[in-house]
Amino acid sequence: MTFSGWILALCLVALEGERHAAHAEEGASSERNCSSVPPYLPPTAVNTTLRLLQLRAAMKPHNISAYIIPGTDAHLSEYIAPYDARLAWMSGFSGSAGTAVVTQDKAVLWTDSRYWVQAERQMDCNWELERDGNITNWLIKETKEGDEVGFDPFLFSVDTFAAYKTKLAPAKRVLTSIPDNLVDEIWSERPPLPPDSLTRLPDEFIGVTWQNKVDQIRGQMMDNPYKPTALLLSALDETAWLFNLRGNDIPFNPFFYSYTLLTFDKIWLFVHTERVTEELKVYLNSSCDTLHCVQLLNYDSVREHLMKYLEEPGVRVWVGTEYTNQALYELITPEGKLLQSTYSPVLTTKAVKVDTEQRILREAHVRKHTTYPSKETARQLRVDEMYLVDSGGQYLDGTTDITRTVHWGKPTALQKDAFTRVLKGNIEISRTIFPAGTKGVNIEMLGRRALWEVGLNYGHGTGHGVGNYFGVHEWPVGFQSNNIPFQEGMFTSIEPGYYKENDFGIRIEDIALARSIKTEHGNNYLTFETVSLVPYDRKLINTTILSLEQLVWLDSYYRVIREKVGPELKSQGLTEVYDWMIENTQPFLTDGASAVVASMSPLLLGEQAI
Repeated sequence: MTFSGWILALCLVALEGERHAAHAEEGASSERNCSSVPPYLPPTAVNTTLRLLQLRAAMKPHNISAYIIPGTDAHLSEYIAPYDARLAWMSGFSGSAGTAVVTQDKAVLWTDSRYWVQAERQMDCNWELERDGNITNWLIKETKEGDEVGFDPFLFSVDTFAAYKTKLAPAKRVLTSIPDNLVDEIWSERPPLPPDSLTRLPDEFIGVTWQNKVDQIRGQMMDNPYKPTALLLSALDETAWLFNLRGNDIPFNPFFYSYTLLTFDKIWLFVHTERVTEELKVYLNSSCDTLHCVQLLNYDSVREHLMKYLEEPGVRVWVGTEYTNQALYELITPEGKLLQSTYSPVLTTKAVKVDTEQRILREAHVRKHTTYPSKETARQLRVDEMYLVDSGGQYLDGTTDITRTVHWGKPTALQKDAFTRVLKGNIEISRTIFPAGTKGVNIEMLGRRALWEVGLNYGHGTGHGVGNYFGVHEWPVGFQSNNIPFQEGMFTSIEPGYYKENDFGIRIEDIALARSIKTEHGNNYLTFETVSLVPYDRKLINTTILSLEQLVWLDSYYRVIREKVGPELKSQGLTEVYDWMIENTQPFLTDGASAVVASMSPLLLGEQAI
């Protein structure tokens, strides 16, 4: 959802929620209770008894004691197509992050704390939810020396396989590769692949042509001291970015199943060729055989073609281990033919948005769009509860992602204190100034410090990259230890939170652009420009624990909302919404401090860019 739409939706929900929230739905617990007699299962739980029986039968011919089921696809995608939703089908759990292990007598799921409640609502009592520990320790505990642990090599990244092997091999547990997925063998009603044709981005939304991108990546290959002769691209966003193409294979993510093998004089694109229109064939120069001609090959032929290429003398293939699956990597394992880095040069290059991409992604955050809850998911809100909504949209010029938490009545002291501390964390990261090249993990604690001071915390990452009509979680930008250092032109979310199980949840998420900023003694510094433009719930803010600098930043942010979103709302004739926005973006500081705000706001909002 874009941000004029966000303000409209918040306003309408606030108005309607306060009118109708008095009548709450009552009923049984929404989470399973496997210790009761008989066990209680909510209507959202999935019966997996037969599926587990079938999987365990399929495991026996392979002589494996355990089978690992990741929640990903052959491209190690975070969000996957229904065609690849093996974990969801086996366990009932449909969250975007998780891994399961099935033995002959146990079925266990691991996921992060964001999804614990969801897992308890979706899984039946055949499954255990593991909240502590890690998978390899559990496997060592539950299996014997010499036991084999099966896995699908197409669903393991190079790094994941290495991590498992490092732990299991010393314990004398054997990782056994089974390329024919065992879940697929028993999944009789597996959804089909989407039939949609691929599309190209319109010229006005393209910052760099695909031919220039190819030249840029070939230049990085040439400059690499290890002299790769080819680059293998496995992540779906790598190929989509390189050729300025989009698809519809992954819900809410405009990607398509593909691999690319790029050399200095050849370009091979592995795709479902029947979905490439004649217009796209012309666009890709697929009928010629020169430096900028894309040869289209069948998606399933990538292993065969890669093996054939590796037979040539003197070749060396560059792979990014984070998104290359083990099934392809094991073909290139002779050291003389392999060059590896954590991320491919495509991932690191596309992380820095060019001027056109920056401009249109900003514009995507002030737009004439509105979304509403559907009848299938809507329920009446109570005035005594918190409401957290994480929403976004895909547009030709950008991808949006925002989270706001509101309260329709009178929040408790804990709710107000926790919300304000989450807000403090968001502001502290947003207003910080740091040297260019700083890794996000080195400033991530700013988002947690106010919570830590009172013994609170949250169990998820503090931010992620975001693309231009692309992935809503665009790796490798963010605040984790394996994210790349920040450079000017990178977009990231900033989203601290706090969650009290079975009570309430808080998250404040904004999208921000890393921009250069002048400092008194140096110019090679960055700060964040917040491009999400939606006010925070005033009744949840305890201004007495906000510093003067934080209040200045907040008032400056609200001034920008009024200046940028106000005209958009007026142009749509949304008078009631405009009035709501003005009321909810009033300054927190007194008139006497307004001069301070005016003098400091350009710095705090990153407007003094170099």
